Amino acid sequence: MKINFFLLLILISIIACKDNKISEKRSSEKNRSTIDSIENLDLAHKIANANGYENWKNVLEIAFTFNVNRGKNHFERSWVWNPKSGNVAMISSQDTIKYNRSQIDSLLLKTDAAFINDTYWLLAPFQITWDKSASFTEKEQCIAPISKDTLNQLTITYGNNGGYTPGDAYDFFYDENFKIKEWNFRQGNAKTPSMTTTWEYYENFKGIELAKTHRDSTGNFKLYFSNISVKTETDN
Repeated sequence: MKINFFLLLILISIIACKDNKISEKRSSEKNRSTIDSIENLDLAHKIANANGYENWKNVLEIAFTFNVNRGKNHFERSWVWNPKSGNVAMISSQDTIKYNRSQIDSLLLKTDAAFINDTYWLLAPFQITWDKSASFTEKEQCIAPISKDTLNQLTITYGNNGGYTPGDAYDFFYDENFKIKEWNFRQGNAKTPSMTTTWEYYENFKGIELAKTHRDSTGNFKLYFSNISVKTETDN
């Protein structure tokens, strides 16, 4: 009985060690899988995720005021958007227009074009994952146009058909954390940028990181967002 009991203890010890090795192997494989999944994300999603894209699914409503200063001239308009229903409201000093993006007629084209423009400035890191028709090219270690910092570059070029501004291109200059710092807008994919601005003053709104200010190199142009609010499914 003593010999059998001793052998039983050895057998239990061997099984326990084997189980621990299997558990460690599975844990290692799981960690490696997580790392691989992060490394295998395409660049557009890395930039989007750096701005909290995983939290966008919880957004019920986003409201903001789009402001532009050109010299002494100021322009603004406000928006309230429910991305799940598609309901949009534009509020300006002249009027308030409400519509649903699934029901756009010829009278709403100008308003919707303004909505696309303003939300693109606000949500470009997400927009690059939504625009399936665009083509992407990547460059590393590029000189940013305003700061002259060494950053990486993602260029997005839209096709010549469809959309409000077909054929346009954007050069996004981003840092090692995949946060956009500057960009070029090139109308019609021209070699010379039509506009170049910074991406500044990031702020977190319910897990969504938004750059609130964009300036050009001259100081005569400033585009910024105010009155930003985000409502999510978890709000009481």
